[in-house]
Amino acid sequence: MKVLNKNTDYAVRALLSLAGSQGVYLSAKTIATEQDIPYQFLRRLLQELIRHRLVVSREGASGGFKLDRDPDGIALRELIEIFQGPVQVSECLFRKKLCGNRARCVLRHQILRIEQVVRAEFENITIGSLLGDLAAAGRADGSTPVNGAVPAECLNH
Repeated sequence: MKVLNKNTDYAVRALLSLAGSQGVYLSAKTIATEQDIPYQFLRRLLQELIRHRLVVSREGASGGFKLDRDPDGIALRELIEIFQGPVQVSECLFRKKLCGNRARCVLRHQILRIEQVVRAEFENITIGSLLGDLAAAGRADGSTPVNGAVPAECLNH
């Protein structure tokens, strides 16, 4: 089971760059280079983030992209749901059909409880908290992250 897919991973990284820019518009090229995200892939992700009102864009020489919301108000759960759908441990499917034992399945009730816990944990992780963690990690190893840049090996799954 994959917790985060490539779309969610790249979206988190792009949002960290934007959050680290402190309200300054960043070009897609800058974000792509900084976060090692394929440019065309990033453009599609940014359009989706605009559609969900997480990011705004502006054209022109001083244009680009910036956050439209407080980084502390953007939860990882929201990003997972945008790019992957609801947080689920099991779909209760058997051969692509709903399981016939679903209503009386003891395991399903435990899985639903686990899903609630996982959803709550992902809700507590925000772009703001990740940016804080990134800054703390930079201080701990003596480096200073630029614009929320996240080394690719830190988030690739």
